[in-house]
Amino acid sequence: MPRPPHLLIFNPDQWRGDVLGHLGNPAAHTPFIDRYVREEAVSFRHAFCQNPVCTPSRCSFMTGCYPHVRGHRTMHHMLQPDEPMLLRTLRAAGYHVWWGGKNDVVARQRGFSDYCDVKFTPTDTLPDTHALRPPRGDSAGDTDHYSFYVGKLEKPAGADRYRDQDWALIEGAIAHIRNAPPDRPLCIYLPLTYPHPPYAVEDPYYSAIDPHALPPRIRAEPAEAGKPAILRGLRELQGLRGWSEARWSELRRTYYGMCARVDDQFRLVIEALKQSGRHDDTAVFLFSDHGDYTGDYGLVEKTQNTFEDCLTRVPFIIKPPRGHRVRPGIRDALVELIDFPATVEALCGITPAHTHFGRSLLPLVAGDTDTHRDAVFCEGGRLPTERHTREAESLQNSGKTSRYWPRLHLQTGDGPEHGKAAMCRTDRYKYIMRLLEPDEFYDLRTDPGETRNEIDNPAYAAPIEALRRRLLRWYMETADVVPHTPDCR
Repeated sequence: MPRPPHLLIFNPDQWRGDVLGHLGNPAAHTPFIDRYVREEAVSFRHAFCQNPVCTPSRCSFMTGCYPHVRGHRTMHHMLQPDEPMLLRTLRAAGYHVWWGGKNDVVARQRGFSDYCDVKFTPTDTLPDTHALRPPRGDSAGDTDHYSFYVGKLEKPAGADRYRDQDWALIEGAIAHIRNAPPDRPLCIYLPLTYPHPPYAVEDPYYSAIDPHALPPRIRAEPAEAGKPAILRGLRELQGLRGWSEARWSELRRTYYGMCARVDDQFRLVIEALKQSGRHDDTAVFLFSDHGDYTGDYGLVEKTQNTFEDCLTRVPFIIKPPRGHRVRPGIRDALVELIDFPATVEALCGITPAHTHFGRSLLPLVAGDTDTHRDAVFCEGGRLPTERHTREAESLQNSGKTSRYWPRLHLQTGDGPEHGKAAMCRTDRYKYIMRLLEPDEFYDLRTDPGETRNEIDNPAYAAPIEALRRRLLRWYMETADVVPHTPDCR
């Protein structure tokens, strides 16, 4: 058997799928990724996560199952010991697994020894942008507090960078690539924090963004009608209605600078792989867990049960190892993050011992086909009776002083704001079924900003019914998984 490839899983947090230069965004500064896609890799223009917040999305792409299969719908319901997890599968297959960065996928109280050989944590004390305050006020009553905006970071005197947790993780990964055991295939898993808010970044990344090149922001006003209650509630509680367009541009510029920083960090890791002689034999995956509002609809951060493209569409880039065909460039097929573990399994010759719903992307990477899925799906929210899913733990730990208070306050309430919902999106239409509120339907060809809910428009009756049926079929196909090993009876 040929030796399985090395793996780099480069996983930034909360990166919108439209903030990439090679996908046509004139304000995005991602020169290394753009060149990598031109010369060596494939970028999926229409890649979608299966839940718009961290833990449910990560549980999904690390198992190949949708969140509803095992109830991973909150930030406090992680993978259980009996559930499959890609890193554990790789380790059992002989990989030396190095994990540096965020968790948000397995229960911390059970430890990480089953999932990796090294769980890297920087030993030095590093600054945390969550502790930084906006330049205009620092009280919970100041509306800037809930904007997550910090702005340009000042580097310490004599330093070439604002060295925080992410920079320490990049340094740790590079050191491990240089010194990893030579007798085992290597898996580097780098779940970074950036470009997750607070919106804060240092030069040269801040100054690399031209605020005048930013694409138009999706405005809140035309989207008021027909949208779910949580968006209206967030606009009231975040208190950003009075922001000028100049202030929104400053926040967006900072977020774009954060993405530019991640592009540069990715460059450094790829260069380390090349210098170590491993790059050609490495399968490289770069993708985010979900997106970010970044001012669209007059909002910041994200929600758990709304599915605008700015939240659900993510970067997804693959470079296969030597011996696998690749036609570098952009693919327009609909793909999902649950296709990630299926692709790893195909590259590594692993037959999964559990049922999952991912599909290998290697035919698309090779250029053998232009189609993959007829629809993609995303889901979130809770039943009114599911008090254990309200994430009251987060609110109890912080209260109004937390920048997350507006969302947590709405999620823990008795209104419809955190109601269960699911999205079915094709290349033209998006249908969202809501348990506690009116459904949504958007024609993405005529309304790419998703500002006109056409659910009651009789002209769309046929496609609405078709997507309702497609959503039902999806639920039936993925409602559960049966263990591959039968019990004695």
